[in-house]
Amino acid sequence: MARREATRAAILQAAWDLAHEVGLTGFSLRELAGRVGMRAPSLYEYFDGKDAIYDAMFAAGSREFLAAIRGALGGDVTDPRSALRAAMHAFLDFATSDPVRFQLLFQRSIAGWEPSADAYAPAVEAYELSRTSLAAHGISGRRRLDLWTALVSGLAHQQVANDPGGTRWYDLVDDAVDVFLSHVGTTTDPDAIRP
Repeated sequence: MARREATRAAILQAAWDLAHEVGLTGFSLRELAGRVGMRAPSLYEYFDGKDAIYDAMFAAGSREFLAAIRGALGGDVTDPRSALRAAMHAFLDFATSDPVRFQLLFQRSIAGWEPSADAYAPAVEAYELSRTSLAAHGISGRRRLDLWTALVSGLAHQQVANDPGGTRWYDLVDDAVDVFLSHVGTTTDPDAIRP
Protein backbone atom coordinates (compact mmCIF):
# COMPACT_ATOMS: atom_id res chain seq x y z
CA MET A 1 0.00 0.00 0.00
CA ALA A 2 2.82 2.44 0.86
CA ARG A 3 4.47 1.74 -2.50
CA ARG A 4 1.20 2.41 -4.33
CA GLU A 5 0.75 5.72 -2.52
CA ALA A 6 4.36 6.67 -3.27
CA THR A 7 3.76 5.98 -6.97
CA ARG A 8 0.54 8.00 -6.94
CA ALA A 9 2.42 10.87 -5.28
CA ALA A 10 5.17 10.65 -7.91
CA ILE A 11 2.57 10.74 -10.70
CA LEU A 12 0.90 13.79 -9.17
CA GLN A 13 4.22 15.58 -8.73
CA ALA A 14 5.08 14.85 -12.35
CA ALA A 15 1.64 16.19 -13.39
CA TRP A 16 2.28 19.41 -11.47
CA ASP A 17 5.74 19.70 -13.01
CA LEU A 18 4.32 19.28 -16.51
CA ALA A 19 1.50 21.72 -15.79
CA HIS A 20 4.07 24.31 -14.75
CA GLU A 21 6.06 23.70 -17.91
CA VAL A 22 3.34 23.43 -20.57
CA GLY A 23 0.06 24.39 -18.88
CA LEU A 24 -2.70 22.38 -17.27
CA THR A 25 -4.02 21.03 -20.54
CA GLY A 26 -0.74 20.99 -22.44
CA PHE A 27 0.48 17.52 -21.50
CA SER A 28 -0.61 14.05 -22.50
CA LEU A 29 -0.88 10.91 -20.40
CA ARG A 30 1.96 9.49 -22.48
CA GLU A 31 4.20 12.41 -21.46
CA LEU A 32 3.13 12.05 -17.85
CA ALA A 33 3.81 8.33 -17.81
CA GLY A 34 7.24 8.91 -19.34
CA ARG A 35 8.09 11.31 -16.53
CA VAL A 36 7.58 8.58 -13.96
CA GLY A 37 9.19 5.81 -15.98
CA MET A 38 6.11 3.90 -17.06
CA ARG A 39 3.92 3.47 -20.10
CA ALA A 40 0.64 5.36 -20.39
CA PRO A 41 -1.62 2.29 -19.84
CA SER A 42 0.11 1.71 -16.49
CA LEU A 43 -1.22 5.05 -15.22
CA TYR A 44 -4.67 3.51 -15.17
CA GLU A 45 -3.57 1.29 -12.31
CA TYR A 46 -3.34 4.45 -10.21
CA PHE A 47 -5.85 6.85 -11.78
CA ASP A 48 -8.95 6.30 -13.92
CA GLY A 49 -7.76 8.87 -16.46
CA LYS A 50 -6.63 12.44 -16.85
CA ASP A 51 -9.75 13.79 -15.14
CA ALA A 52 -8.92 11.72 -12.06
CA ILE A 53 -5.41 13.18 -12.09
CA TYR A 54 -6.84 16.68 -12.27
CA ASP A 55 -9.18 15.77 -9.42
CA ALA A 56 -6.28 14.62 -7.24
CA MET A 57 -4.34 17.77 -8.12
CA PHE A 58 -7.39 19.89 -7.25
CA ALA A 59 -7.84 18.06 -3.95
CA ALA A 60 -4.21 18.68 -2.99
CA GLY A 61 -4.38 22.35 -3.98
CA SER A 62 -7.70 22.77 -2.22
CA ARG A 63 -6.23 21.37 1.01
CA GLU A 64 -3.30 23.79 0.68
CA PHE A 65 -5.75 26.65 0.19
CA LEU A 66 -7.73 25.64 3.26
CA ALA A 67 -4.53 25.58 5.32
CA ALA A 68 -3.61 29.07 4.06
CA ILE A 69 -7.06 30.44 4.91
CA ARG A 70 -7.01 28.83 8.35
CA GLY A 71 -3.64 30.43 8.98
CA ALA A 72 -4.85 33.84 7.87
CA LEU A 73 -8.09 33.71 9.83
CA GLY A 74 -6.74 31.91 12.87
CA GLY A 75 -5.28 34.95 14.59
CA ASP A 76 -6.97 36.85 17.37
CA VAL A 77 -7.59 39.99 15.35
CA THR A 78 -10.53 42.01 16.64
CA ASP A 79 -10.19 44.94 14.25
CA PRO A 80 -12.12 44.15 11.04
CA ARG A 81 -9.81 46.24 8.87
CA SER A 82 -6.70 44.37 10.05
CA ALA A 83 -8.41 40.99 9.81
CA LEU A 84 -9.67 41.58 6.27
CA ARG A 85 -6.32 42.93 5.12
CA ALA A 86 -4.59 39.84 6.52
CA ALA A 87 -7.10 37.56 4.79
CA MET A 88 -6.79 39.35 1.45
CA HIS A 89 -2.99 39.35 1.64
CA ALA A 90 -3.07 35.62 2.41
CA PHE A 91 -5.25 34.95 -0.63
CA LEU A 92 -2.98 36.96 -2.93
CA ASP A 93 0.10 35.27 -1.44
CA PHE A 94 -1.50 31.90 -2.17
CA ALA A 95 -2.49 32.91 -5.72
CA THR A 96 0.85 34.39 -6.69
CA SER A 97 2.97 31.65 -5.10
CA ASP A 98 1.76 29.14 -7.71
CA PRO A 99 -0.24 30.60 -10.60
CA VAL A 100 -0.87 27.15 -12.14
CA ARG A 101 -2.44 25.91 -8.90
CA PHE A 102 -4.45 29.15 -8.73
CA GLN A 103 -5.63 28.58 -12.30
CA LEU A 104 -6.74 25.03 -11.51
CA LEU A 105 -8.58 26.02 -8.34
CA PHE A 106 -10.15 29.33 -9.32
CA GLN A 107 -10.30 29.76 -13.07
CA ARG A 108 -11.90 26.53 -14.32
CA SER A 109 -9.74 26.47 -17.43
CA ILE A 110 -10.13 22.76 -18.19
CA ALA A 111 -13.07 22.48 -20.57
CA GLY A 112 -15.75 20.06 -19.43
CA TRP A 113 -14.03 19.14 -16.17
CA GLU A 114 -15.25 19.80 -12.64
CA PRO A 115 -13.75 18.60 -9.38
CA SER A 116 -15.47 15.83 -7.46
CA ALA A 117 -17.36 16.66 -4.28
CA ASP A 118 -14.56 15.15 -2.19
CA ALA A 119 -11.87 17.20 -3.93
CA TYR A 120 -14.02 20.34 -3.60
CA ALA A 121 -14.85 19.84 0.09
CA PRO A 122 -11.81 21.75 1.45
CA ALA A 123 -12.71 24.72 -0.77
CA VAL A 124 -16.23 24.69 0.67
CA GLU A 125 -14.74 24.65 4.15
CA ALA A 126 -12.47 27.59 3.29
CA TYR A 127 -15.49 29.51 1.99
CA GLU A 128 -17.34 28.79 5.23
CA LEU A 129 -14.35 29.99 7.27
CA SER A 130 -14.41 33.23 5.31
CA ARG A 131 -18.15 33.60 5.90
CA THR A 132 -17.84 33.05 9.66
CA SER A 133 -14.85 35.38 9.86
CA LEU A 134 -16.76 38.17 8.17
CA ALA A 135 -19.77 37.48 10.40
CA ALA A 136 -17.56 37.70 13.48
CA HIS A 137 -16.80 41.25 12.40
CA GLY A 138 -20.48 42.09 11.88
CA ILE A 139 -20.44 41.56 8.12
CA SER A 140 -23.11 39.08 7.12
CA GLY A 141 -25.35 38.24 4.21
CA ARG A 142 -24.76 36.42 0.97
CA ARG A 143 -24.37 39.55 -1.14
CA ARG A 144 -21.71 40.98 1.15
CA LEU A 145 -19.81 37.70 1.08
CA ASP A 146 -20.16 37.58 -2.71
CA LEU A 147 -18.83 41.13 -2.96
CA TRP A 148 -15.90 40.24 -0.70
CA THR A 149 -14.99 37.14 -2.71
CA ALA A 150 -15.26 39.11 -5.96
CA LEU A 151 -12.86 41.76 -4.64
CA VAL A 152 -10.37 39.24 -3.33
CA SER A 153 -10.40 36.97 -6.36
CA GLY A 154 -10.50 39.92 -8.75
CA LEU A 155 -7.28 41.36 -7.35
CA ALA A 156 -5.68 37.92 -7.42
CA HIS A 157 -6.75 37.28 -11.03
CA GLN A 158 -5.40 40.67 -12.11
CA GLN A 159 -2.11 40.16 -10.28
CA VAL A 160 -1.52 36.67 -11.67
CA ALA A 161 -2.57 37.55 -15.22
CA ASN A 162 -1.18 41.04 -15.66
CA ASP A 163 1.76 41.51 -13.32
CA PRO A 164 3.24 38.12 -12.47
CA GLY A 165 6.10 38.56 -10.06
CA GLY A 166 5.10 42.17 -9.42
CA THR A 167 2.92 43.96 -6.89
CA ARG A 168 0.62 46.21 -8.94
CA TRP A 169 -2.67 44.71 -7.67
CA TYR A 170 -1.19 43.39 -4.45
CA ASP A 171 -0.52 47.03 -3.52
CA LEU A 172 -4.26 47.74 -3.78
CA VAL A 173 -5.21 45.43 -0.89
CA ASP A 174 -5.50 48.16 1.75
CA ASP A 175 -7.56 50.36 -0.59
CA ALA A 176 -9.85 47.46 -1.54
CA VAL A 177 -10.49 46.62 2.12
CA ASP A 178 -11.20 50.29 2.89
CA VAL A 179 -13.68 50.52 0.00
CA PHE A 180 -15.37 47.28 1.05
CA LEU A 181 -15.70 48.33 4.70
CA SER A 182 -16.91 51.77 3.71
CA HIS A 183 -19.62 50.21 1.58
CA VAL A 184 -20.81 47.50 3.93
CA GLY A 185 -20.69 49.87 6.88
CA THR A 186 -23.31 52.08 5.19
CA THR A 187 -25.74 49.31 4.31
CA THR A 188 -28.31 48.35 6.93
CA ASP A 189 -29.75 45.34 5.10
CA PRO A 190 -27.11 42.57 4.93
CA ASP A 191 -28.57 41.27 1.67
CA ALA A 192 -28.80 44.63 -0.05
CA ILE A 193 -26.04 46.42 -1.88
CA ARG A 194 -26.68 50.01 -2.67
CA PRO A 195 -26.38 50.99 -6.33
